[in-house]
Amino acid sequence: MSAPVLIIGGGPAGMTLALALHRSGVPSRIVDARPRGAAQSDARILALSYGSRLILESLGLWRSIPHTPIETIHVSHAGGFGRTVMRAAEAGVPALGYVLSAGALAAALDGELDRLGIEFAAETQAPQDSNAALTVHAEGRVDATTGVISRDYGQHAVICLACGARPHGGIAWERFTPEGPVALLPYEAGYAVVLTCPAEESARIAALEEAAFLSLLQERFGPRVKLTSVGPRQVHPLGLRMRRNIVAERAVWIGNAAQTLHPVAGQGFNLALRDIMELAETLADAPDPGDAALLERYARGRQLDRRATATFTGLLVRLFSNDFGPLKHLRGLGLLALDLLPPARAFLARRMMFGARAW
Repeated sequence: MSAPVLIIGGGPAGMTLALALHRSGVPSRIVDARPRGAAQSDARILALSYGSRLILESLGLWRSIPHTPIETIHVSHAGGFGRTVMRAAEAGVPALGYVLSAGALAAALDGELDRLGIEFAAETQAPQDSNAALTVHAEGRVDATTGVISRDYGQHAVICLACGARPHGGIAWERFTPEGPVALLPYEAGYAVVLTCPAEESARIAALEEAAFLSLLQERFGPRVKLTSVGPRQVHPLGLRMRRNIVAERAVWIGNAAQTLHPVAGQGFNLALRDIMELAETLADAPDPGDAALLERYARGRQLDRRATATFTGLLVRLFSNDFGPLKHLRGLGLLALDLLPPARAFLARRMMFGARAW
């Protein structure tokens, strides 16, 4: 008998859901058009929150995933006063987040699926007339043309690895500039770099010789960290695409198929993990995983976190990625106030670690 839940997509989101459903006693199977293990070649670097670590620990995965802790987050903006620093010790956690390879995460997930004997049909097209009680779309982008919240930020992210003159000390740096945010995330012995730039300039910037790109990056980021070398660059367009409704008749959308966010504050995959765990908890002990009332309850339960997270990331981009004089002074005051108010800083840290339900 076929498993009642069919998961289309064998990337990190689909594999995590299969493991979460297994833990909840709900059988599932994965179909993926790519060869088995294709997700392990994903070169992206992920920033996971402490809350996401707890999720992966609950699935028995964390120890097998190489990761670099983020012990401190330093936030500043170019051309003005004010900055804030959040520390893991102040928040009462071992780390505020962790930086890891998407490919390494996929390898750990795949290994656990194999150990548990969860069905994974690779190089297989999704059936058009599945008899599954519930079909979960966990692959690709938000492809709907209606019922979608969409915003083009006019920005691209140039992503690479870099080495610093000194050890990173577990510090993640987020610096807002008029051209867009620049993030340096501690990764292994160096940094994972996310340089945001206007879309029309991204190809030229990514193609710069190493010395020229390093000079531009250093100029954008400032003197707080001295970078000595950078690796090959990749370019990713940035925007918001979010399905207003993540459920339909006997269907659910998760991961990038449900929403893609701006990478500022690194909330995308963390939100996906929270979606996944709530879906698995909702389906536990359900006689019919595709029951319409059950799916609507799940969608309502996720609405606050999804919309609040999208609003939070979009607001950061709009407030900090411009050079409007009065706003520059206001955001400087905001960063200063945040730094002087430990309760507000703790709330923001918990919001980033656990989502909209942090309180």
